[in-house]
Amino acid sequence: MLSEKYPEEIQNLLKKYPSDQKRAAVMALLYLAQRETGYLTKPLMQEVADIIDISITDVASIVGFYSLYHEKTGGKYRIQVCTDLPCALRGAEEFLEKLCENLGIRVGETTPDGLVTVERVMCLAGCDKAPLFQVQTKDSIEYHENQSVEKAMDLINKWRR
Repeated sequence: MLSEKYPEEIQNLLKKYPSDQKRAAVMALLYLAQRETGYLTKPLMQEVADIIDISITDVASIVGFYSLYHEKTGGKYRIQVCTDLPCALRGAEEFLEKLCENLGIRVGETTPDGLVTVERVMCLAGCDKAPLFQVQTKDSIEYHENQSVEKAMDLINKWRR
């Protein structure tokens, strides 16, 4: 799939790394693989593994660790709320619960209109500005700091309009 669709881009990515260290291209290749659908299937992860000669387990561990990669479909907007300990101490857990309650979903779910997925993540490097979240779309990432449920719902309602 990837090799057929993006052969030139793959070669350009691989050229950036020494030939004996092409595994260093894993994150860039995963980003490329996720570009169209917004998530990574097992076959796509296997293809990335094959391209750089590593195991699918190694690839899957990277996908599972980084919040920028997704293993399942999601809404047009992915709201990822940091709930690491420092953020939790500043109300992130309560913020996450109330946000989901207002949206009528649970953490990890997508709203029925397919617009918003809410996820829990660890460390967005803004502990002093919690509660905070990042919003991922197909084309961008935005950070929203010092949040309240009301401010977050205003943003979501803006997207809905």
